[in-house]
Amino acid sequence: MQNTVKVKITMQDGGEMNLDLYPDVAPISVQNFASLAKSGFFDGLCFHRVIENFMIQGGGFTHSGNVLAPKNGAKTIKGEFASNGVNNALKHTAGTISMARTNVKDSASSQFFICVADTPFLDGEYAAFGRCSDRASIDKAIAISKVLTHSVGYYDDVPVQPVVIKSVTVTE
Repeated sequence: MQNTVKVKITMQDGGEMNLDLYPDVAPISVQNFASLAKSGFFDGLCFHRVIENFMIQGGGFTHSGNVLAPKNGAKTIKGEFASNGVNNALKHTAGTISMARTNVKDSASSQFFICVADTPFLDGEYAAFGRCSDRASIDKAIAISKVLTHSVGYYDDVPVQPVVIKSVTVTE
């Protein structure tokens, strides 16, 4: 990719994930994510849904004790993927970051997920907008996907011990 926006996710445990975001592929998603990061929106949120051999999802909840609390305030954006009329050829392979959404194609806001395995069934249906920039970052995401989970209220696949994002920083 020619243009990249460099991002670092720093976890509360000190771990890091470095990402390259691709504005040439998904300009709306990259601008939205970078803007939320620069505003501190993600700081203190958690990975609230983790599934081994699939993905880790974050960007929308705090996790304290046995309570998940939604963080609102992010606007919804257009879904940048083929089934929504947008040419986005970025594949959902291990290390790809993509926007989470409901069944409504233009419902993505702040929640994102990082694939920890190849998930081709997501291609053309979700807005992939970047990738982990190194193997250590993919390994960190994979490690998060393997933590012990349980159900909290009507949410499944929630880490028993909160997996908290300390900060998301746009580095370039």
